[in-house]
Amino acid sequence: MSILANRPPHYETADVRIDKLDVGGFENNAYVVRCKGTGVGAIVDAANEHELLLEVCRSAGVRRVLTTHGHWDHVQAVVPLRDAGIDIAIGAADTFLLDTYDTTIDDDEVITVGRLRLRSIHNPGHTPGSTSFLLEGHPIVFTGDTLFPGGPGTTRFEYGDFPLIIESIDRRLFTLPEETLVMPGHGLDTTIGTERPHVQEWVDRGW
Repeated sequence: MSILANRPPHYETADVRIDKLDVGGFENNAYVVRCKGTGVGAIVDAANEHELLLEVCRSAGVRRVLTTHGHWDHVQAVVPLRDAGIDIAIGAADTFLLDTYDTTIDDDEVITVGRLRLRSIHNPGHTPGSTSFLLEGHPIVFTGDTLFPGGPGTTRFEYGDFPLIIESIDRRLFTLPEETLVMPGHGLDTTIGTERPHVQEWVDRGW
């Protein structure tokens, strides 16, 4: 893990290491999730800077990219990584937004990364196929552009649906324990407990 070895992990326990990379002009988060027991890794969102991500793939045992949604700023490195033999996975309802991919992700699907298990959560609203990934056994959920500190991602783009994203967050994410760390597609982490009391404020402001 030469690239990541000189930087502190974003999250680490005995069995998992998560590194957070800020890539591209829109400050996208690309997360490297690595099973420490097997050395196998995955990337959540190959957003940009494909040369950096390719080097990370080689050094961190990355075999798959888990794509939270198909918006262009989250998929700029998809083609080079797929050309290098990395499996590209995306929610089934967002495949129309990608030029290329390998596998689709259904709701409530368990994706193994070495001995780690990530469970998919279909969170439509930002895009039809937006997907969050819950790291089982750890208080971690990767939410892409569905949930940020201070509210949901925008639904003003084509295919966005504000009532649907609110319902999706309320029913699928806010049922998680309040200590669950939310790792979004841009910016800083938050927790389920921090955001859950404010859902009515978001509804009232309408975005």
